[in-house]
Amino acid sequence: MNTSREESEKLLTTYIKSENLQLHSRMVAMAMEAYANTLEKSEEEIDKWWMAGLLHDLDWEKFPEEHPQKAVEEILPQHNFDRDIIDAIEAHAPQRTGREPEKEIERYLFACDELSGFMNAVSLMRPNGFSDMKVKSVTKKLKDKRFAENVPREDIQKGVDLIEMELRDHIKFLIEVFRDL
Repeated sequence: MNTSREESEKLLTTYIKSENLQLHSRMVAMAMEAYANTLEKSEEEIDKWWMAGLLHDLDWEKFPEEHPQKAVEEILPQHNFDRDIIDAIEAHAPQRTGREPEKEIERYLFACDELSGFMNAVSLMRPNGFSDMKVKSVTKKLKDKRFAENVPREDIQKGVDLIEMELRDHIKFLIEVFRDL
């Protein structure tokens, strides 16, 4: 792999100016890295998982109608990103690309994306954010269709199905990952 974490961060801040979208991207990167560590991936694989998380919405702000095709067809190949990273980013939006998440990195990226965003929304409603968040706080908000209504609940369920986890276990894992945010 030819691309470093530093180059990935630089690319992120070049294409994404919104602090909220940068935070979301970093949260997904943290989640992906934590899962890669739990799954005992090599250092190179851990970096790939982190980069896929960090850059999954790279083109969303500047090219929302072309997301994620602009990133996977033009931006990332120009910067010599590994095919696994590009494929994972393409598969995180199957309704836009027609590519379903199949490889492990793709399935985990899909599973971490929407739930990370949703959990961030929950954290903003709490006085202590993630620090004392409980699984029940998240599952209760998931049942409220008006809360973060733009987050598709079916994608969150599909994500946990893809990684063969119970929803509560996935939420618990991510709470631990995001505890210090």
